[in-house]
Amino acid sequence: MALDNKLNIANSAELAREEERISKKKAIELFESGFMDSLTPGTFDSLAQIHKFLFDEIYDFAGEIRKVNIAKGNFRFTPVMYLKPALENVEKMPQSSFDEIVEKYVEMNVAHPFREGNGRSTRIWLDNIFKNELGMVVDWSKIEKEDYLLAMERSPVRDIEIKHLLKEALTDKVGDREVYMKGIDYSYYYEGYVTYRSSEMK
Repeated sequence: MALDNKLNIANSAELAREEERISKKKAIELFESGFMDSLTPGTFDSLAQIHKFLFDEIYDFAGEIRKVNIAKGNFRFTPVMYLKPALENVEKMPQSSFDEIVEKYVEMNVAHPFREGNGRSTRIWLDNIFKNELGMVVDWSKIEKEDYLLAMERSPVRDIEIKHLLKEALTDKVGDREVYMKGIDYSYYYEGYVTYRSSEMK
């Protein structure tokens, strides 16, 4: 079953294709419009605005905190009842060094604030923090899929692997459209991790 959507698509595979097409188009607009320059890096509001920009044509919940509990495999993301305080805590985390930024990214991933589209939005959010704090962004094409998946799965208890992968992939080409588009393309390459099977737990 497909998530409820503005496109009135009932088939999950068809919805996934349209979601990819539309959100990639919106991601290009996000880059070219200069909209990111108006956001405060590292805040939840900036992440919510990125999510809304990417998915507003597809989902009513774009930019809104999820109202259901979700899980991937045996891992349950932050329960709804604790989600708002968790997001407040993540927002307060420092972000002045590489290690601090990655630790903040890991905690935002554990929160998984949206019903769908967390991975794509959060990677753009992460790059915006890196750009503003360190003058760097991630060249996602330098990171192997399986390495990333395993590192992110283990990151809540051991973040040394994801820190190593991201540090090795940093580049100072912050305004390079090609590097940005590699990141957008890789957002879909990584969908084995970010498109989880959602379980609605009361």
